[in-house]
Amino acid sequence: MSALRLYRNVMKPRTNAYTRWMTVALFAVAMAWVESAVVFYLRTMLNRLEPYQPHPLPLIGGLGPAELVREVATMIMLLTVGVLAGRTWRSRLGYAAIAFGVWDIFYYIFLKILCGWPHSLWDWDILFLLPLPWWGPVLAPVMISALLVIWGTLASQFDREGMEHPGWKVWVLNFAGVLLALYVFMADSLRVARHGVEAVRNVLPVQFEWLSFFCACALMAAPAIANLWWICRKRFFQSTNSTQVQNEELAQLL
Repeated sequence: MSALRLYRNVMKPRTNAYTRWMTVALFAVAMAWVESAVVFYLRTMLNRLEPYQPHPLPLIGGLGPAELVREVATMIMLLTVGVLAGRTWRSRLGYAAIAFGVWDIFYYIFLKILCGWPHSLWDWDILFLLPLPWWGPVLAPVMISALLVIWGTLASQFDREGMEHPGWKVWVLNFAGVLLALYVFMADSLRVARHGVEAVRNVLPVQFEWLSFFCACALMAAPAIANLWWICRKRFFQSTNSTQVQNEELAQLL
């Protein structure tokens, strides 16, 4: 009976959490193929398989508004799968982060398969269109996606172990990193925004502020670092307590 109780209380929750992680990741991979296929169709129609070229955002018919709504719908879908997979607000956000990270990474992998682009991680891409076009090398969103997968895994897989929630100071650092990253991505669009929509649509960046971006990534990693510190500390104390118990038992035997 004790062995059965151990399985129910320990092994089964771990199995369920792993299954949920794999299910969310599988959904994100499938969604990434749909996303990359849609982008492949659009860029083929507009002759923009290479995003970094003159007039990168041509205005044709109603494709612009439709694309903006599609981006919002994509974010809603990724958030929804996290809400469905998690049981607490923390695990829900964690699964949503996993879905976003896996989706974004495989989006570029599938684009490479479909059309041979990107040629390298240094190729410029239009990452998002709201509220202004985001520009950055492919490596930049991939780094953020990897960070999201790491934090999402920690938040969703260890939530059942009573992981301490990062304090508000940690989230302030994270939010500051998000704002800095957004500024780096939209810096060129912000620079020409006063000249009107046409200038924003035709802007081509020439330099990416990697130093500022690395600082943003470090700030955004604050919650993941806090969670990792909690896990290491818990494992250390568990190991120390186990060693003390063994020493006491050995002393009694002697």
